Amino acid sequence: MAKYTEEQLNNWHKPPSNTEEQRLEMTERRIREAIRKSDELKEYDIEVFGQGSYANDTNVRLESDVDINVCSTAFFFTEYNAEGISDKTFGYESGNHTYDDFKSKVRKALVAEFGYANVKDKNKCFSVVENSTRVKADVVPTYQLRRYDKATPTQVIEGVRYYAKDGKEVTNYPKQHIENGKWKNEKTQKRFKRVVRIFKKIRYKMIEDGIQVSPNITSFLLECLVWNVPDRVFNNNDTWTKRVKDSIIHIYGQTEKEETCKEWGEVSELLYLFSGNRKWSVADVNEYMVQMWNYMGFN
Repeated sequence: MAKYTEEQLNNWHKPPSNTEEQRLEMTERRIREAIRKSDELKEYDIEVFGQGSYANDTNVRLESDVDINVCSTAFFFTEYNAEGISDKTFGYESGNHTYDDFKSKVRKALVAEFGYANVKDKNKCFSVVENSTRVKADVVPTYQLRRYDKATPTQVIEGVRYYAKDGKEVTNYPKQHIENGKWKNEKTQKRFKRVVRIFKKIRYKMIEDGIQVSPNITSFLLECLVWNVPDRVFNNNDTWTKRVKDSIIHIYGQTEKEETCKEWGEVSELLYLFSGNRKWSVADVNEYMVQMWNYMGFN
């Protein structure tokens, strides 16, 4: 017998309440204002935008935090994946500004707005402490990334890149992630993001119930896994129980061997999900699907 009813799953796919949404939006506005007021940051031509679960509209109730990207477009990193091209090809010149300088100025702006005690240094971001009017916010200072997979200036792919405190280079494509998520959601009658929320809620429930879930199974990973589930799973089933069940079956089957999921991408479809120095592995995912199946009482 299934552990949770169809009615419970139907409730889990809903986004945060209106009150939670207001606190999320207020936090984002305060961060935008902090960056706007900084004279030191004006030369960086900054773009401030949301990323992660909040921006992608896949956050669940009581998952109350926001991820905000503070991106410089005046100063940027480049990546060339085609032969015979370099910064010289496009007339890019190195300047006197460094990413570390930019990062320090972002931190200064946040402290001026929220106070020294309310801005914490983390490995990949600055964390703004929550209070009664705002939620916790992770603010990531980034430089725009201009990626060229072809030797033409019209074929630039724009992403973001930054360096964590531990020196690790991090590259993301948050805007493409948002747009692709919207596209799949439209194709699946808004069921894609709802199934993502159910997957996230199940993970929280498993942890609450004392199940030893690997820390490698992140919310971001779950969203990407559901992204790789065929649209027919969402469109051809008429209950949330069956959509979740068939999603687990598909992910489990495709992650039994690395070769059957090696082409899986993040939602942005600009980075492979299992390639490179990843926190998670194919084996982690396959094992978690078994845990999830057993926890849900499916048969």
